[in-house]
Order: sequence, then C-alpha cells, then structure tokens
Amino acid sequence: MAAEIHSRPQTARPVLLNKIEGHSDAVNAAVLIPKEDGVITVSEDRTIRVWLKRDSGQYWPSIYHTVSSPCSCMSYHHDSRRIFIGQDNGAIVEFLISEDFNKMNHVKTYPGEIMRTLLKLERQTYSTITTLKGHEGSVGALWWDPVQRLLFSGASDHSVIMWDIGGRKGRTLLLQGHHERVQALRYLQLTRQLVSCSADGGIAVWNMDTQREEAPQWLDSDSCQKCEQPFFWNIKQMWDTKTLGLRQHHCRKCGKAVCGKCSSKRSTFPIMGFEFPVRVCDACFETIKEEDRTPLATFHEGKHNIAHMDMDPSRGLMVTCGSDRIVKIWDMTQVVGCSLATGFSPR
Repeated sequence: MAAEIHSRPQTARPVLLNKIEGHSDAVNAAVLIPKEDGVITVSEDRTIRVWLKRDSGQYWPSIYHTVSSPCSCMSYHHDSRRIFIGQDNGAIVEFLISEDFNKMNHVKTYPGEIMRTLLKLERQTYSTITTLKGHEGSVGALWWDPVQRLLFSGASDHSVIMWDIGGRKGRTLLLQGHHERVQALRYLQLTRQLVSCSADGGIAVWNMDTQREEAPQWLDSDSCQKCEQPFFWNIKQMWDTKTLGLRQHHCRKCGKAVCGKCSSKRSTFPIMGFEFPVRVCDACFETIKEEDRTPLATFHEGKHNIAHMDMDPSRGLMVTCGSDRIVKIWDMTQVVGCSLATGFSPR
C-alpha cells in the first residue's frame, strides 16, 4: 500500500466534512471507526453513540446506549470491536459491538472500588524510571511514539513538549503557539508531523522533520546580565550604587536574566519552538536572521471547543469534540500532506 506525499501550500487548511449534533451535554471523547464511515462518541449526557454515515451524507446513530453515570473517557479496539467506557462514578464498562455496528452487548462492569484495589496491588511490582519536569501547568494530553521513542505532552500552560526518551540524553523540545490549554495530541510517524488541539479550537500542525534546538534554561541572577543594573530584590547593590532596582526578565534565546531596557525587542524563533513573538535580549535579536523566522508550524481554527481529537492518518481524517456538544469530522490531507489508498468510500 503506497503512501502519497503531497506538497503543503501555505493556504492549505482543514476541510470540514461533517458536523454531528445530538448530544445534550459535553462530548468527552470521539473516535473514528477504521475502514468505516463511522464515529463513536461518549458524553456527559450518559450516552454512548455509534454514528454511521447514511446515503444522505449525514451521520445518524445506529447505536444509542445510556449508562448510569456520565461518560468521561473511552478506549476502542477495532480488531476485537471491544469498547471500554470510563465513568464519573469510577466504574469502567465493557461492551462488544456487532460487526454491522448496529448492536452493542454489555460484557462486564468493573466497579470503581475494584479498580482501586487492582491498582494498589500493581504498585508492588512497578518501578519508577524517571520523572519528567518541564510544564508549568497541569498535563492534559499525552502521545507516545514507540518507533522513535518520543513522548509528547500538552498542558494548561499552552505549550507542547517533546521528550526524546529514546535518545537517552534528556533532550526536550518546547513548542509554543497555542493560546489556550492543549488537550489533544497526535504524532504522524509517516510525515513526521505533530497535530495538537487546544480548548479554544486551535489546531496546530508542527513540522518535526527538521532540525530544532532546545530552549535554554533560564539563568538566575541578582542583576541584569547585560548592563549589570540590580534587580529590585538586590538591596545591597541598590544601596551601594544609589539606584532603583529593576524588574527581571529572561531572553528566550539565550536564557540570560535581563532588564526591560536590555530586552526591548520581540521576535519569533521557530527553531526553538517559538511560533509567536517572544522577549529576546537586544544582542540576541541582532543575531536572528529573517530566514530564522520562517514558521515551522501551521495554525488553523476549529471554531469550537476541542476537548478530544482522534485521527486516521491512512484516510487523512480527524474528528474533534468538546464541551459545545458538537462533533466535527475534518479532511486533513491538504494540511498533513499524506493520504493512503485504502479503498475507503468517497466522501
């Protein structure tokens, strides 16, 4: 099955194929059914729904099942057609979906107290390998690439971090471009692209098939590392020099602690993951060439809250859902530049 890699024009953007409405509360998860014109959704309204595309081009629920508690998350295994639903009451419910996706049979309910006991027993056998520190907010999304052994994390600090676990050198890459908390991630191995979605509907596609640099650690200092003027907590130097203390800032390119006068410039620097203008010291600003500002990511508007996202790279499809109760299906082939001939029915 040969892959087709297409060029990605700057004007390329996700194409909205369908919009599914019907849930009466937030949709917490949505997954595309492989090799089918179908989507599975779970919601705060306590329903599990399987939507199939009809001849009219619209999606209608072939399965509509209500459970006892709001649905918080979902895991679907297509080969076995088993689906596991996490609920707000702590329970996990297992179902088996029929081959024609028109019926769903209950298999087992795992009560919350049993799950807690199982986790407690497991603690006797696990060992901590390492603790990764980098985000300044709660982590809301993770994606693991087993081939390159890369871990991607998105957080409420609006950033994405790539952790190079396989490299064993502690290398991390910071990606900043979102304006709200990052809630969904997907790494596309074939095209070396990362797709991230945020709560405000932002959809970012990051080019990871390029040389990137680690953002520097911020340095500590009691005075500006450029002009040597004291910062406002440096009482001794303020007294000795009879000057007022200044506010501390940091240059995003070199990491030095600088005052506002020595860091009056702003610039993008995509090679370090800064896709929007950030503070840099005046000296570093002079070293940034115009070609260094060439974007390494594209940004698009989903125009709805995105709490969860799923992709089928073989068909170039993406589904998004969120608190606005709407599910959207997108054609991403123009954006990610990859499609695979699979015999999927034309859209």
